[in-house]
Amino acid sequence: MTELSPRLLIVGPPGAGKGTQATAIAESFGIPAISTGDIFRANVKNETELGLKVKAIMDAGDYVPDSLTNELISDRLGQADAEAGFLLDGYPRTLHQVEFLDSYLEGKGEKLNAVVQLVADRDEIVERLRKRALDQGRSDDTEEAIRHRQDVYLRETAPLIDTYRDRGLLIEVDGLGTIGEVASRIDTALTDRGFRPVASAS
Repeated sequence: MTELSPRLLIVGPPGAGKGTQATAIAESFGIPAISTGDIFRANVKNETELGLKVKAIMDAGDYVPDSLTNELISDRLGQADAEAGFLLDGYPRTLHQVEFLDSYLEGKGEKLNAVVQLVADRDEIVERLRKRALDQGRSDDTEEAIRHRQDVYLRETAPLIDTYRDRGLLIEVDGLGTIGEVASRIDTALTDRGFRPVASAS
């Protein structure tokens, strides 16, 4: 089997541990985990030209438009550490962003080659988040609010998941269990697809 350069996307409902698993995948496969939130914060903190645009929009209480998000992502993917592969977390979120990413990667002779979807029972996630909210004293994190965030996630990501499933890129992984158990399932699924963890690359 031909070894692939991992150009990956991870998706999963709030509370499924997506951020934690993104970090583990990045370490396992020797690629940067690229989160839109981290990119926004880094650019704002460093007062880059793009960062100043983002800050002005966020200060006004508006959503960062696709065009600016796309610009930030293409800037980040153009950096040296992403040449051998990357893991995107939080992008793309819309079909317009999917089209932009396709076009950007195609221009470099590349393409996204796997989408890891963390799948978890909704009621179990709600219970996990309610318990965490209680432990952390976050009384505003009600069951109703948590379920609303799950609904928004499902509504927003369904078209993306359908698109990547149609392309044969979707890898569904059970997101329930310990951090180590879920990480092991992801590693196995990616290795089966032809990606090689850096520890075993020799």
